[in-house]
Amino acid sequence: MSDNQNLLAEQRRSLILDEVRRRGGVRVNELTRKLNVSDMTVRRDLDALARQGVIEKVHGGAVPLVDASTHEPGFEAKSALELSAKEDIARAAAAMAVPGSAIALSGGTTTFALAHHLLDVPDLTVVTNSMRIADVFHMAQQAGGVGGRRSGAAMVVLTGGVRTPSDSLVGPVADQAIGSLHFDMVFLGVHGISVEAGLSTPNLAEAETNRRFVQSARRLVVVADHTKWGTVGLSSFATLDQVDTLVTDSGLSAGDRAEIAEHLPGLVVAGGSRDESLPPVARAGRDPLDPPAP
Repeated sequence: MSDNQNLLAEQRRSLILDEVRRRGGVRVNELTRKLNVSDMTVRRDLDALARQGVIEKVHGGAVPLVDASTHEPGFEAKSALELSAKEDIARAAAAMAVPGSAIALSGGTTTFALAHHLLDVPDLTVVTNSMRIADVFHMAQQAGGVGGRRSGAAMVVLTGGVRTPSDSLVGPVADQAIGSLHFDMVFLGVHGISVEAGLSTPNLAEAETNRRFVQSARRLVVVADHTKWGTVGLSSFATLDQVDTLVTDSGLSAGDRAEIAEHLPGLVVAGGSRDESLPPVARAGRDPLDPPAP
């Protein structure tokens, strides 16, 4: 691997985590050779990943902390991963939102990043099961000054429910609220996405709530960084043919991009000099939301 001495700590740790998950464990000396950095640098990176709850340090190296299919990291732990990728994804996904439309955002760190970019889209109605996402819009409204709702600001609806480790609200209350609504577009974060399992999560209650989001979507946009591809959680809640567009980052390999393109009508790879995309294709029985004509 060339030029790894210049990698940012975030990028280096992402590579280490990918290697741990792919191989089921790595040794420190292997990582020092692969990344061309010092033993001390690798050990600091392993310490940081262990604090985030995504690996377990063992003598001479590291292994995955638990079975990824059942482990649900907390919001703070996930927030520290793939920061630049999430920002690229959020920027590209926000460009898909149509002013004046009704959208939904599921809980998660990628949709949290997306919420910040949606503040510039006027007259949205936003439904979310994330208190953190609702706070993004609320704080922006407060920053706009006293005297009522700022012109063009989003109208935000927060579902009720039971809080998960990733700070989403799930359960019967959330399910009932979401199931009674209809969205022009749903932006959905996922724990894992694969050809065989579709969209999945380790949390059974969250799977049911996400299933309601999918059923209520006129157009379903999945926002997920490259590490989510090939990951399978305990419970599947949607198949790939229910997804209209996947927005991911440039860390996705060419082989994975080709495989995804075979199963999804729309793929946007964000990041780099410009975003790459395959135009979304309307599927029979679905009605993708198009921007209004000028």
